[in-house]
Amino acid sequence: MEIVHRKGEENGFFFAKEDGKNMGYLSYEWATPTVFAIMHTVVEEAFQGKGVAKALLNAAVSYARENGYKIRPICPYAEKVFQRGDEYNDIKF
Repeated sequence: MEIVHRKGEENGFFFAKEDGKNMGYLSYEWATPTVFAIMHTVVEEAFQGKGVAKALLNAAVSYARENGYKIRPICPYAEKVFQRGDEYNDIKF
């Protein structure tokens, strides 16, 4: 699985691909210059249950940590994962 990141001034996406097929994506919007909100995590039906959503979230978390950003988990999946423990306390906004 390959994760591709595309960012813009107002929003961005992490795409999961395998063998040229889109597996899913995570979208975010900039809330402030140092905080982005995860809005949606979508996995294509054929790839559900294969860790795609977690891989997308991990890519977003790594990006935030590497750049000193915070994340506001708006999407239900991200919010649920962030609530499970202390693993994300350093970047949660």
